[in-house]
Amino acid sequence: MLKFQKYIKEVIQELKKVTWPNQEELKGSTIVVVIFSLIMGGFIALVDFSLAWIIGNLI
Repeated sequence: MLKFQKYIKEVIQELKKVTWPNQEELKGSTIVVVIFSLIMGGFIALVDFSLAWIIGNLI
């Protein structure tokens, strides 16, 4: 049990050292992630439909 308490204290100490993003930085990062996810999702869908069409025409 003492090891667990020591672990929790060390975790709390480390979390105090973290530099958390402010609201503006968080908003900017979120927008970047959403846009990147949409672009990659569109690209993967395009590749999927293209390969399905190619394979469908070969069979």
